[in-house]
Amino acid sequence: MGKLSTHVLDITKGKPGVGVRLALYAVEGGQKRLLKNAVTNSDGRCDEPLLAGEEVRTGKYELVFAAGDYFAAQGVDVPSPRFVDEVVIAFGIADPAQNYHVPLVVSPWAYSTYRGS
Repeated sequence: MGKLSTHVLDITKGKPGVGVRLALYAVEGGQKRLLKNAVTNSDGRCDEPLLAGEEVRTGKYELVFAAGDYFAAQGVDVPSPRFVDEVVIAFGIADPAQNYHVPLVVSPWAYSTYRGS
């Protein structure tokens, strides 16, 4: 069975984003249902997969990262309102037997993601 994981890279430091709060939602019929809250560890990753085994289902999901709060806690001088605040990554899982890794590469001014495995 597959799994879903993530990690955060703070490109202002070139290091893992430690202590970033995130939430995982399932999106069904236009409604979001919270599946899990997590905080990244010293490697910018979650201590365990966000979903694993039979929890991984075909469907639409959203990961919401509290990037603005992370940068504020780091002492980064960010404007109000923040340019990058909550980063929402909407994605789909087509094959629950595969591994889906959804990383966030982020600064106070930009972010990107890709599908890893």
